[in-house]
Amino acid sequence: MLVALAAVVASAQSDKFNRPMDSVAAGQADQNEGARILADFHRAGIAGDYWLSFELHVMPRQGAERTVSGTMLGMRGASGPLSRLSVADQHWLIESGPQPEAWIARATGEITPAAAGQTVAGTGLTIFDLQMPFLYWRDFVYEGLAKVRGRPTHSFILRPPPGYVPPQPGLTGVRVLLDVQFQAMVQAELLGAKGVAEKSIVLLDLKKVGEQWLMKTIDVRDLRSRDKTRLTVTAAALSLTLPVETFAPGNLRATPPAIPPEKIVRF
Repeated sequence: MLVALAAVVASAQSDKFNRPMDSVAAGQADQNEGARILADFHRAGIAGDYWLSFELHVMPRQGAERTVSGTMLGMRGASGPLSRLSVADQHWLIESGPQPEAWIARATGEITPAAAGQTVAGTGLTIFDLQMPFLYWRDFVYEGLAKVRGRPTHSFILRPPPGYVPPQPGLTGVRVLLDVQFQAMVQAELLGAKGVAEKSIVLLDLKKVGEQWLMKTIDVRDLRSRDKTRLTVTAAALSLTLPVETFAPGNLRATPPAIPPEKIVRF
């Protein structure tokens, strides 16, 4: 997820996405051009291995708010982005791409596969949200250009493959909006049986670290319950060289490599 939301071109001019959608796509678009746009997007990403520190602020419609802290190590694997996530006392290994997988290290010491619908530390963020497998679904419709918060975006609807069992019952597709200039996903809407958005992932802010623009803040909203989880990146270390074995499922309980303090940029 963070790669898809964070990896943007170095020539970006603005770091705010704080205005509502103000126009929708016309629906008459070149599908071959859409395929090219998606292929370019798949090739984009954070340059090199990286470390992030973040907070998850849980904001239910009813009940007390809470905040949990976490860290993430990331690199690009052979099939897609790899992320090693530590939140509270939970440790996850998440593989994105066309064949996503995930594992969790349990308190018993056992390392087991994790289901896409599992939540991270009881927040509104799920493994599915982090994997974003819909970005690799082959059945898509390119709707054309739309404006989101005042910026031009490419609008797509992507449909799950035959036989796919969605983590969210009734999921029929995902509308994805890719910023034209930033080459980043600025919004995703999980669509229900009637094509109505039931959950959204929205990019709010970016932060420049060196020559790389990174996602700073995103909101994950359940549009039915109106519960929200806000993910805020608080520090980053880029251009790292992490051992490949760091991202082996069997090493999930091992202590991750230390991050050189001089590499860390705090926001």
